[in-house]
Amino acid sequence: MNTLNKVAAVTLLFWLMKITATTLGETLGDFISMTLNLGYSVGIGVTFLFFIIVITIQLSVKKYIPFIYWMVIVSTTTLGTEISDFIDRTLKIGYFSGSLILAGGLSVTLLLWYKKYNSLEVYPLFGRDKEIFYWIAILFSNSLGTAFGDFLSDNLGYTYLEGAVITGSIILVVVLLHYFTRINHVVLFWIAFVFTRPFGATFGDFLTKPILKGGLNLSTLYASLVSLALLFLMITISHYRQKKLPPVT
Repeated sequence: MNTLNKVAAVTLLFWLMKITATTLGETLGDFISMTLNLGYSVGIGVTFLFFIIVITIQLSVKKYIPFIYWMVIVSTTTLGTEISDFIDRTLKIGYFSGSLILAGGLSVTLLLWYKKYNSLEVYPLFGRDKEIFYWIAILFSNSLGTAFGDFLSDNLGYTYLEGAVITGSIILVVVLLHYFTRINHVVLFWIAFVFTRPFGATFGDFLTKPILKGGLNLSTLYASLVSLALLFLMITISHYRQKKLPPVT
């Protein structure tokens, strides 16, 4: 039976990497479906295959390995982008209704997780069944965050930069609540986890969308490469720190 921790500790570096990974997920997802003109259905197929490959590797390893873990995070953010856009633009359900559907999926996942383990602790994490709940919740939360970010810009009319400021402000409030109140830290974690996704999504759109729509008009490929380089730098730092720490058992 595996008793070694399988996931990243929730630190400042974790949140910086999460935001970078969500920005990469937005720009890479748009690169696949829009720049390459493959469409959202093919985009889901490509990103789902990537997700299956990396999640299989993650579930098979015996301990937390930063590179593998963060590739799964990237796969969920990229797949989440395609799922959100598919719901809105292919199925014509809309970002608001799509957000409600994805929020329902996340709520059911967390409810079943809590019902089975009487806890939603995310670190340290042991056992394959609990880890599967963890990754399903992350996939729903990243898809939800994408839909909500697009809802801010497409439905409420905020610019991409304004959307990033709004979601960034929510994250700041959650951080303050963590340090200055007694609100359950697991609840705050999932709120922050959801809202780092629209922050990354709106920031990614701010980098790549046309200037007339409030973006900087950078190419999705260039923005993805920059985000990927930053993420690999932080993964390298994470590997270095991991080697210096005793294993969590």
